[in-house]
Amino acid sequence: MSATVFFAPMRSQMKRSMVTRTGSLLGRAGLAGAVAENDLVAVKLHFGETGNTGFVHPIYIREIVKRIRAANGKPFLTDANTLYRGERANAVDHLACAIHNGFSYATVEAPLVIADGLDGRDAVEVPVGGRHFQSVRIGAAAVHADAMVVVTHVKGHEAAGFGGALKNVGMGLGCRSAKQRMHADFRPEVTAETCTACGRCVKWCPVSAISIGPDRVAEVDYAICYGCGECVAACPYGAIATQWKTDANALQEKIVEHAAGVLTGKEGKVVYLSFVTAVSPDCDCWSFSDAPIVPDIGVLASTDIVAIEQAAYDLVVQAVGLPGSLGEGMGAGSDKFSAITGVDGTRAIAYAEEMGLGTRTYELVTVD
Repeated sequence: MSATVFFAPMRSQMKRSMVTRTGSLLGRAGLAGAVAENDLVAVKLHFGETGNTGFVHPIYIREIVKRIRAANGKPFLTDANTLYRGERANAVDHLACAIHNGFSYATVEAPLVIADGLDGRDAVEVPVGGRHFQSVRIGAAAVHADAMVVVTHVKGHEAAGFGGALKNVGMGLGCRSAKQRMHADFRPEVTAETCTACGRCVKWCPVSAISIGPDRVAEVDYAICYGCGECVAACPYGAIATQWKTDANALQEKIVEHAAGVLTGKEGKVVYLSFVTAVSPDCDCWSFSDAPIVPDIGVLASTDIVAIEQAAYDLVVQAVGLPGSLGEGMGAGSDKFSAITGVDGTRAIAYAEEMGLGTRTYELVTVD
């Protein structure tokens, strides 16, 4: 059977605000059926790092919060702490960063709760019976929520190839130790001829596993490195490549197994919104946003995480790459994410279908 994915393109024939249309998409996708009276509803989003501009704007989140309240739910915004060294590795810094980026109660009219607590250890072990994990550790607030609205900014990702709803849910709501377990098969490899000893990888490594050696080349201490991939994205010269102890599919499959853990017990209680706008080649965890690789396309909504993921990926493939971006010269039909990152990000979508999280077969319904 196919799933329904509702699509609001950027242009409105009726000249309706995209904010209002986003709220309407939630209704069309089945918010009223997912939220019961007095449900605690987690709004999963990415608060962005300071300096990043790709995350979904608070004005949309406020509309989502309003719609949840209208359905008699009790919304709160949430995300789990990060593994890497940045501004969201603990709840204090994480909340300060979120408020700095505009996600205060005054702007979104909902409280903010960091899913895995003060230091990333407030988590619940959830059985999943996956290929890599029998159980996964998920941020407690996400597990204990009654329902969920998943708000995703679609983008590329330096290690996973594609950052969509599955990564937002799986990597996003895994606690800090879970994030480490997801990255464990990854190791960085330095090309000496390309390395300029600029030190950016040293600065961004969260465990100080990289140093500049006597030959003025970055050196990785694999006894310390846990494979988070931050150095790959940090290097402006492409001197650090992705090296897998197994292959890149393992990371994607692990993300999906954590997504399965998040969704356990929430059957029929989750609605997904994916913003295919400002589609950057990198994750929103960076303190900058690279040029979008395709024009803004629109917003998707569904109750099927696999279908909405496939639809978002397909829309970017069907678009034409933007001049001046990493998508320049890529025509309609080309896989921009794979070409830019060197990783086929569709393994996660296929594995999610294999695990029974949804279907890749969908009907795209355009709404104004």
